[in-house]
Amino acid sequence: MKRILFTVAAAVISTAAFTPVAQAQHHPRTEVIVVQKAPPPLRREAVPAARRGYEWIPGYWNWNGRRYVWTKGHYERVRTGYVYARPEWRQRDNGWVMERGGWQRGDRDRDGIPNRMDRDRDNDGVPNRADARPNNPNRY
Repeated sequence: MKRILFTVAAAVISTAAFTPVAQAQHHPRTEVIVVQKAPPPLRREAVPAARRGYEWIPGYWNWNGRRYVWTKGHYERVRTGYVYARPEWRQRDNGWVMERGGWQRGDRDRDGIPNRMDRDRDNDGVPNRADARPNNPNRY
């Protein structure tokens, strides 16, 4: 009896080991939120002390279907090669539209050149190879 149970358990475990696992894929949110009423002004938040390897994500007003709800700011682990774009409300012809923001691939200084090809990261006119501090936008 024990031998039969052991054989069945081994068969179940071995089949589970070879079952394909769905790959996690990044799908940007496609929902569009349009609201007729303008969002309230942004709140002031006390930003906690900086944490190495994390970026502060500021809070924003979110729409829950009936009213605006404040979403608090928080820290998120920095993603190499990505830049965080904060969520924003933009006024359009038909009302206020929420642009979700989030982590976006590679243009840290937003000059239209991807980071891997950018030869002047801080846009000061000095190429990175000749720049003592190429990532410091406030050099002088």
